[in-house]
Amino acid sequence: MFAPIAVALAVGLLGWAYRSLKPPPPNICGSPGGPPVTSPRIKLSDGRHLAYKETGVPKEEAKYKIIVTHGFDSSKDLSLTAPQELIEELKIYFLTFDRAGYGDSDPNPLRSVKSEAYDVQELADKLQIGSKFYVIGISMGAYPVYSCLKYIPHRLLGASLVVPFVHYWWPCLPANLSRVAIRKLLVQDQWAFRVAHYTPWLFYWWLTQKVFPSLSIMTGNMAIFSNPDMEIIKKWLEVPPDGQDKIRQQGIFESLCRDIMVSYGKWEFDPMDLKNPFPENEGSVHIWQGYEDRIIPLEINRYLSDKLPWIQYHEVPNAGHLLFFESKNCEAILRALLLS
Repeated sequence: MFAPIAVALAVGLLGWAYRSLKPPPPNICGSPGGPPVTSPRIKLSDGRHLAYKETGVPKEEAKYKIIVTHGFDSSKDLSLTAPQELIEELKIYFLTFDRAGYGDSDPNPLRSVKSEAYDVQELADKLQIGSKFYVIGISMGAYPVYSCLKYIPHRLLGASLVVPFVHYWWPCLPANLSRVAIRKLLVQDQWAFRVAHYTPWLFYWWLTQKVFPSLSIMTGNMAIFSNPDMEIIKKWLEVPPDGQDKIRQQGIFESLCRDIMVSYGKWEFDPMDLKNPFPENEGSVHIWQGYEDRIIPLEINRYLSDKLPWIQYHEVPNAGHLLFFESKNCEAILRALLLS
């Protein structure tokens, strides 16, 4: 009598575990029953589509062309707070796009750090913005810029990594530095990143379960934001940024989960493998770090810029993780990238 009951319980437990660990299929834009495609898109060589947005001056009139890669839980509709006078003065064209699985862009089940650079390159070629361009990566959107520096440096005129993502398991980092940096995070975020790194197959369950505190930004824990960040968030609450309802519309696995799993997975290269793409000072690479950033510990970005002296390091006092979305900082970032 006991054996059949035990078998039934075991089978039931396995079935529950399988359903909990297996993410649902993506709700692909334009597919039957899926959300409609509401943005212009290009078709990549592998058949996927990338949604994009063009702002600033028309590209035919532009002196400077910049591709901006958005961060975690964001999209091509991120707020660009550069003063209009600056955009017109310098004749800047901005190209933003939904990274794979976000917004109106198709998921990429083969997504990797490397694939991010080739998405950027193919987008630039499809829209014919020229053989060379600038890139700005914000927060989690910085790992695509690292990828560009590794795989397509010949296409770059300059690069800015703004409050850039850091990988606590990069081989180049001293163990004590990684340990100190990750311990500055909220405990729930420490565990989320460890799960993503060591057991990525478990990460979807971790992000969606209700037993333990999950990723702070997903649970609405505002402790991750500094006072300067909160001032910017108050403005967003008064006038919400566009496109917020579309960011996760294809499902959180192909957008949020895969983004973290790729970024905290095993990279094909180490930052210390990067070479200066501008040995004749014909361009520049920058890291911008908010001194009060509670999401990205500054110690690692200080270390990287010290070891890679061709990266210009800017530490902004009285600024947090959202420093790019304050107009004066955005202007400083653009002037340093384009005019230095």
